[in-house]
Amino acid sequence: MNNIKTDVLVIGAGPSGTIAASIIKQAGYSVVIVEKLKFPRFVIGESLLPRCMEALEEAGFLEAVKARGFQEKNGAKFVKDGMVCDYFFADQFTSGWNWTWQVPRAEFDKTLADCCEAMGIPLYYETTVTGIDFSGSDSVTTVQDAAGNISTIEARYIVDGSGYGRVIPKLFNLDKPSSLPSRRALFAHMRDDNRELAHEPNRITIVTHKPAVWIWVIPFSSGITSVGFVGDPSFYKDFAGNDTEVFDTLIKKEPYLAERFTGAEKIFEPRVLESWSSSTEKFYGDGFVLTGNVTEFLDPVFSSGVTLASVSSQLAAHLVIRKLQGEEVDWDKEYMDIMMQGVNTFRTYVNCWYDGTLDKIFFAKEQQPDIKNMICSVLAGYVWDMENPFVKDHYHQVKKLARILDMKQMLEEKE
Repeated sequence: MNNIKTDVLVIGAGPSGTIAASIIKQAGYSVVIVEKLKFPRFVIGESLLPRCMEALEEAGFLEAVKARGFQEKNGAKFVKDGMVCDYFFADQFTSGWNWTWQVPRAEFDKTLADCCEAMGIPLYYETTVTGIDFSGSDSVTTVQDAAGNISTIEARYIVDGSGYGRVIPKLFNLDKPSSLPSRRALFAHMRDDNRELAHEPNRITIVTHKPAVWIWVIPFSSGITSVGFVGDPSFYKDFAGNDTEVFDTLIKKEPYLAERFTGAEKIFEPRVLESWSSSTEKFYGDGFVLTGNVTEFLDPVFSSGVTLASVSSQLAAHLVIRKLQGEEVDWDKEYMDIMMQGVNTFRTYVNCWYDGTLDKIFFAKEQQPDIKNMICSVLAGYVWDMENPFVKDHYHQVKKLARILDMKQMLEEKE
């Protein structure tokens, strides 16, 4: 790479980077992407939500993703002690997409990145950002490639979609602790030869293993299934052995998984992800905007990560285009407030999942269809629909519903 001058530098070739890059490129501006890793590479966040589809469609990625034949996802199943709660996206309150995909992220992300390159966007893999100078009218970013060569990229604007890399927050000390407690995930990809033993074997399923400990089961169209246990780090201390031995023990102890996965071949040995929740002081600055997990990553339970990444990059791209056109942008009102609406809505549902509130709602004997449809819209990623009471007043509506169900159960027990 030689020294480059471009309208927009995008850091990171994950969905939040490629979606923004494509939209900006389509508006007629030059874009360059730098990515620290070599693709394809593994990352979690394998279950998309329907709200992602709008961003993928605008970026021009849908047909390429469809061609990959990923497993279609039309809802989610929650399981606890033999009880089942189904949400079907076709029933949601909000008008929008009613299906999406379950994807191996290595293949999915590489597909989006390939689309950007096919559009003529230069994409430099194994290229690390080592410094950024915002002192001039345009930023100057210093990068180093795998061979150790140093180059600079002069850009009118930077979109930081670096995900867990958190390039700008780390360079400029913008990180701040998340309000969510630390949790630990132990997961693996497994050959799912016994998939047909399961009812609706291709559905994504979330299993309550015990209070505040849950399991994801995400089947891919390839016959591989992603399985992960998530809970407080202290939960795993009760099990002896290394990560593989603990994982195998947990599989055998969970009735919903034991017959299907005991002894199944692992595509890779179990891996650990811990203390993933993170946040930052602000999502923008003079000459840059943060998108995706760089802003705030909450928890994998409701697949919020890719949704927040895709929506933030879609929104940020349009605001960057306006800045390049010389318009004024109110980043607090037009970006940060909007994204925090989505983050805070998901945060309520994440917290209520772990404290047991959603258990009462999901596994209630009787559920009002209109309320279930409103909650379904949240699970579909439509956390910006202020016509939905369970979005507009998310915390109070969820807590109130749980209290009503508690009172109803108490009355029934007295009778």
